[in-house]
Amino acid sequence: MVPTDDRQFPAALAAALTLPFDYDDGHGVDFEAFPAFLSAEDTTDWFRAWTGNAKLDGDCFRVFGQDGTGGYAAFWLVRPHRPLADQPVVFLGSEGETGVVARDLNAFLWLLAGGYGPWEAATSYDPDWTPRHNQELAAVAKRFAADSEQPAAAVIEQATQEFPDFDETITPLCR
Repeated sequence: MVPTDDRQFPAALAAALTLPFDYDDGHGVDFEAFPAFLSAEDTTDWFRAWTGNAKLDGDCFRVFGQDGTGGYAAFWLVRPHRPLADQPVVFLGSEGETGVVARDLNAFLWLLAGGYGPWEAATSYDPDWTPRHNQELAAVAKRFAADSEQPAAAVIEQATQEFPDFDETITPLCR
């Protein structure tokens, strides 16, 4: 865990999250960006409620958005002494879904550009859903992470390979 009280969006994240995400009646991206990270207190309240464990705090997360059911997207602060932009992006769903969706902020930008939101990257509930490339988010990704360009599927695969035990790390915290 990286202890920090920094609750400012990195510039690249702020630029991406100012753009609209089109839900398109379930055919688009189910994601609502927050205007700022949740406070430390709100993050702890959420994590305790999500796990049912009143002994935990939410210090290892920086929550920046949610899907329509209340599942949260966050940076997971697991790389000691590394900046926020180098931390993985995770999804913790309202029904207990978990997943690491991007290895870092640069990868997350390309995930969004590829037409995925955190929920879509972490779950595969709708086999008929097809991602749609987002030109505006691709422009943000090119501006901030041009040297990291890759397809969204590669972003998801790399995140899953680097953090295969995320669910096994989170589940034992639940009561």
